[in-house]
Amino acid sequence: MEKTPAPEIELIDRDGEVTLSIGGEQAMQAWERDLMWASADMLCRHGKDFYEVGLGLGLSALRIAENPATRSHRVLELFGEVEDLFRQSHPKLPGTLSIERGNFFERVFELESESIDGMFFDPALDMEVWKDEELWRRAMPEVVRALRPGGVFIPFFSTKPELRWQYVQHFRTIHVERHPYTAYDTTEYTYGTTGDAYIQCFYKD
Repeated sequence: MEKTPAPEIELIDRDGEVTLSIGGEQAMQAWERDLMWASADMLCRHGKDFYEVGLGLGLSALRIAENPATRSHRVLELFGEVEDLFRQSHPKLPGTLSIERGNFFERVFELESESIDGMFFDPALDMEVWKDEELWRRAMPEVVRALRPGGVFIPFFSTKPELRWQYVQHFRTIHVERHPYTAYDTTEYTYGTTGDAYIQCFYKD
């Protein structure tokens, strides 16, 4: 089977705008900081052992790892280049933080049952993956299995006020917070460059 070539990954700092580009697409930008911090702080209210999918610029990873409540924070990143860029900017990491390499849709089956208090989910995925109903049907029960009772699953924020179908059917209790945001004028992945963002927190009852 022919191996899919790795996408080109760049950290672009231009005119005061910082962008992590994966395969020519805007994967993450530095203006997201306050929203990522709000998501991280929400996660940390629910325990002490956490797991994150997608390192990105590391904004949430560092926020979670440096929270006084955190005992351990593991981050799963698919691309080695993303981790390398992060480590270049942050050569000394908190002792609570560890970074793993792997594909979420394979690794999720290896997570120990009831081993984490919360998962923050923000990977760079192709649109075909987001639309793959069978893939999500298999993966999300494994996320729930890995959460301790009362644990939470927090995906990256949305700029549309709607619950994501990939997650909603697997949880009964959902908390949503609304936060204002201002993106860059060049941002392509939000519904408008200003407005309200919605942080969704799914609870394992």
